[in-house]
Amino acid sequence: MTPADPAAPGPHASLLVSLQLADPEFPGGGCNPAYEWDCLVRPDRVDQAGLGPLLQALLRHGVGPSDATALALAHAAATEGCWGEVAEIDERLYAAKLGREQRAAATRTGRRMLDLGRAVFPSEAVEEFAALVARREAPGTRAVVSAVIRAGAGVPRQQAVTADLFGFCAAFAGAARRTGAADHGAAQLLLREAAPVVEEVTADALCRELADLGGCVPAAEALSGLPGRAPAPASAG
Repeated sequence: MTPADPAAPGPHASLLVSLQLADPEFPGGGCNPAYEWDCLVRPDRVDQAGLGPLLQALLRHGVGPSDATALALAHAAATEGCWGEVAEIDERLYAAKLGREQRAAATRTGRRMLDLGRAVFPSEAVEEFAALVARREAPGTRAVVSAVIRAGAGVPRQQAVTADLFGFCAAFAGAARRTGAADHGAAQLLLREAAPVVEEVTADALCRELADLGGCVPAAEALSGLPGRAPAPASAG
């Protein structure tokens, strides 16, 4: 059987790109590096009833105003070939990360994603941005890298933001399952209940300007900064 030609995409090509980039198996995909999830989502810190409100607060007040907004803005700028604007958005998101660890994680995962993205989803846009990062004209945060890869692959802007937010939720739910804060069923219910919030946060991100970029959930920041990691759960539900 002859392999499909990626230069001749089918009708669902952009959706398939979004799904692959949201997969936790893709380096930098399906996760937001701002929080140490296994440290934050622990049953001794957040009970099962508190998982949904915490995730929704993170979406509305954390990742939505920051990473999702940067992704929406960078996608639009990359689509137009405005690389100075993309670099400015990247710098603004980097500066909006409150802790040194968060900034380091954002660029570490971003650059891993960029390296693999150049091979898996090659495009002029990805090469342009990779050159900016190589020249140290842009830090290469994960959300902006995700935006550029998706823009270069022809993923629509709204779909790009929605898919990235879903990946964020999936990472959160996965951590809750690993630590024993939620079983498989509760994790899936958590994702389903977050769906309307993802739509709301996507719509808000698409309307923001660069001056609006930035967000914080103090309770999550405090919890994620506590020492220690969750012990491995005795059993997975």
